[in-house]
Parts: sequence; structure tokens; C-alpha cells
Amino acid sequence: MKVFNTIAQMQEFSADARRQGKAIGFVPTMGALHQGHLDLMRQAKKENTYLVVSIFVNPIQFNNPEDLEKYPRDLNRDLDLLKTVACDVVFAPTVSEMYPETVTEKHDFGALEQVMEGATRPGHFNGVAVVVKKLFEIVQPLRAYFGEKDYQQLLVIKKLVQKEHFPVQVIPCAIVREPDGLAMSSRNTRLNAEERALAPRIYQILREAKQQAAFLSPEALQKWGEDRFREEKSFNLVYFQLADDTELQPVYDWKSQSGVLAFVALQLGSVRLIDNIRII
Repeated sequence: MKVFNTIAQMQEFSADARRQGKAIGFVPTMGALHQGHLDLMRQAKKENTYLVVSIFVNPIQFNNPEDLEKYPRDLNRDLDLLKTVACDVVFAPTVSEMYPETVTEKHDFGALEQVMEGATRPGHFNGVAVVVKKLFEIVQPLRAYFGEKDYQQLLVIKKLVQKEHFPVQVIPCAIVREPDGLAMSSRNTRLNAEERALAPRIYQILREAKQQAAFLSPEALQKWGEDRFREEKSFNLVYFQLADDTELQPVYDWKSQSGVLAFVALQLGSVRLIDNIRII
């Protein structure tokens, strides 16, 4: 397993792979790897000649400086895990390597970035777009793999690929959950024992919402979900939202929609957690 810290090293490897007609499967991460990441990597390894993983905590996608400071980092542990999935290349640049100058680049994703995470975390998706665009230009993957837990991010990246005409296939991968249903996330490590015991209620309520959809209108289900999450005294609800699965706009009628998901974001203690479930 090769570990590259500079853009030049990564570009040289990618250019050589392309010359040989070798396919690169790419999984961008911010480290603090867990089983959900490893599942993405196993799929990428299976479907491509090379598995390339980036580890880079991207400062410009954090609108909360405290969140950036507390984000878990353990590169040696991550490297050990990457060996278990036969990773070929790890790209782990410094912030100064990725951003030698102040970032002024702006992206516009229209209505998609004005709801949910976009509305509650100003500038977040611009930071995501800047780093993913740069990583795609450096790594030159044939396929890139993203988890559906960050569903809004997945749609933003698909739009970025269309807008920039990147020759990259964006591969969505299903949410990986703990045995008790909690969606795997690097942030879960920051939950204390009491919070970790409460966190599975998030998915339990989402599953109940899916069942209630057979009996309730979207408006009634929206209120039902908000009420259920607010009943959990330890949860500080940021949003519960029913949205279509393409532009993530609010849903008012089941019949006119080809796909609907329920999304939730909340604070549990000092940790912000998100999850979603497909309703139809």
C-alpha cells in the first residue's frame, strides 16, 4: 500500500494508471474510518483495478470551528484498517498542500443546496464541492463511491460531476448500520455511553414513519415525525423533512412523487447526527 502526501505523487500514479488502461475506484474520506467506509472500499476494490482512498479533514466544509477541532483523527489506525481491504493507494495531503492559497471558488447547486443541510450549515456544500472537484482532478478516478447516509451530499456531487463534465461514475452505496440500527458515522465515537444507548431511537422513529406513511398524508406525517423526535428529551431536533429523491424539495402529495425519503438531523449532546429512510 502506497501512501502519498503530495498532489504530484498522486497525479503521477494516476497518469501511469490511465496510460496502462487501469481503472481507479476512489473513496474520499475524512478519516476516522468505520465499517461503512470499508464496505464502500470493498465494492470499489472489486469493481476496479486500483482502490485509492483519500484521508483529508476538509476545513472549508465545517461551518462550526468547534466541530472541526473535535473531528476524530487517527491516521495510523486508519492505515491499519485500509490494509484489511487491500487498499492500493492512500492520498493523505496536508491542508497547505490542498489549499496553498485562500479558497474563493464558488459553486451554485440551486434549490438542492437551500434545504436541510444546506439551509442549516451555510457554506457546507460549497466546501464539499471545492474539495471533491480538486480530488477528482488529482486522482482521475473512473468510479467514485459515496454512502447514502449523506444523501444530500451525494446529489450535490452528482450535480458537480454533470456541471464540470467529469468522466467519473458516481456510485451510491447503501447506509451501513450497527446491529442496533444506528447509522455508522465517524461522529458516533464522540457519543458517551448514555448517548450511544439513546441514538438507535433515531432509526426506530424513521422506521415507524415509513409505516405511518400508509395511513397519513405527507403533511400529517411531517408533523408526526417532528412530534416524535421532539418527544425524545435528549434529542435536539434540527429538522425532520419529507423530500423528493432528486431535488430534495418538500412533498405535499404521495401520488405525484416517484420517490420520497424522510430525513432527520439532530443534536445528541454535543454531536450532530443525520439519517434517512426511503418512504416510497
